[in-house]
Amino acid sequence: MPKEFTYRGHTIEQLQAMSMDEFIRILPSRQRRSLLRGLSQEQRALLEDMKATRKSGDKDIQVKTHRRDMPILPQMVGLSIQVHNGKEFSLVEIKPEMIGHYLGEFSNPIQKVVHGTPGIGASRSSMYVPLK
Repeated sequence: MPKEFTYRGHTIEQLQAMSMDEFIRILPSRQRRSLLRGLSQEQRALLEDMKATRKSGDKDIQVKTHRRDMPILPQMVGLSIQVHNGKEFSLVEIKPEMIGHYLGEFSNPIQKVVHGTPGIGASRSSMYVPLK
């Protein structure tokens, strides 16, 4: 039997039923401070887009955002959001364990550099290497 998810002693249903002020009180200090200062206009628009997609009920619609500094709220659980990592949008499926983190934590901007194999024309010195 899988263990039921709790966030600081509250189930996901209790978290979704809480008012925003009650939820803010149980967040870690950095997220609490950012939410107490108020949401920016872009963050409000993101929340409105997420509410609209949840109401439509269409799972194929994904919200795209550049707001990596948006804390993950209980209302976002179950949605798929495309978060910009500086180059492209990466898909983030929000799970209950992500509550209290930021969206940017799940869209890594740094990727491992993979170089190809050196060959003809790879450097100036390869000019002088015989082909056979």
